[in-house]
Amino acid sequence: MTDTPGKQLLHLVFGGELSSLESVDFKDLSKLEIVGIFPNYASAHAAWKAKAQATVDNAQMRYFIVHLHRLLDPQIG
Repeated sequence: MTDTPGKQLLHLVFGGELSSLESVDFKDLSKLEIVGIFPNYASAHAAWKAKAQATVDNAQMRYFIVHLHRLLDPQIG
């Protein structure tokens, strides 16, 4: 999906340590890290990639990109 110039397509990047590699259950919800909210997928992906690479030594640490624009307006998603 490409971003349309001038159109705000918000994306949230967050992550934390998983309780196991077989699920997406976090070990401690109070320790979730909100990396930020970004105006487009490209900048969110760059932030996600930087955090993922910085934590590569911890196999249980995972970061995710949430397409907030799809939650806010499901018709455009």
